Amino acid sequence: MKKAVLLVLVIILMIMTWFMFIKPDDYIAKLSVRTNVGTVNQTLKSWNRIYNKNYPILQINTKNLIQKLSFNDSIHTYNWNLERKHDSLTDITIYITDEKLGGLDRLKKVFFHTSFERRSKATVLQFTDFIRSHLENIKIEIDGLTILPRKDYAYTEFNGPQDKKVSGMMRDILFIENKLVANNLQLDGPPFLNITHWDTGKDSISYQFAFPIKSLNSLPQISGIKFGIRHQQKVLKATYNGNYITSDRAWYALLQYAETHNIEAIPLPIEVFYNNPNMGGNELDWKVEIFLPINE
Repeated sequence: MKKAVLLVLVIILMIMTWFMFIKPDDYIAKLSVRTNVGTVNQTLKSWNRIYNKNYPILQINTKNLIQKLSFNDSIHTYNWNLERKHDSLTDITIYITDEKLGGLDRLKKVFFHTSFERRSKATVLQFTDFIRSHLENIKIEIDGLTILPRKDYAYTEFNGPQDKKVSGMMRDILFIENKLVANNLQLDGPPFLNITHWDTGKDSISYQFAFPIKSLNSLPQISGIKFGIRHQQKVLKATYNGNYITSDRAWYALLQYAETHNIEAIPLPIEVFYNNPNMGGNELDWKVEIFLPINE
């Protein structure tokens, strides 16, 4: 009998020691979201920029991000781990710690619901509502392999954060249109973005904002405008509906699809825009065709 009691006491002591001094996290939350890993990654960063401007997220890699949130005089660390289950489902595990949580406070969590636990649940729920609302306002459909035709085009260039790509378009759209009209250059299709560099670690891009034009034997010299040729190429295509600011969600969907189907895609998306956001309307009616070149 004494040995049994002693064994129970030892087990209790081991559990207490684990929770008070060894356990690396103070709370673990889990959820699943019906989208790809890249969309979760970018939506988490968007949520952090809106609600947590003091602490930018640290990205270890696309699937692992460290977030610090300030609550009164405490700093909570959220270690986000994203695991792809398939092309349209991501499992999320968040390991949450409080830098000021002492051993006794950690032990209390075994027996009581603490304010730290309630706050952690509320924060994760806030993000869950945020991403689900976002997903309700976008639509991505993978259309498969196709051929993107040759186009001559006039363009300007932009370098900057991935989430600010629309800024370059808004800056230059009237400038390009006016220059083309003034020089009697005929349009040959809707405008497009030609991504020339994409740093997924820093979320930065370089691109050409382009207007396709009818081919000419000679091109005029126009201040602030460059000309290029988009050669015919085999591509992987997706159709995106939603706000153009977040059309990059389809980039990640295409990359994940390519990986699943062993397609060697080049991560330099081309976006073709079919609507003018300045005209308003339902964002789900705005259409972008997005292409990833295939390395043949």
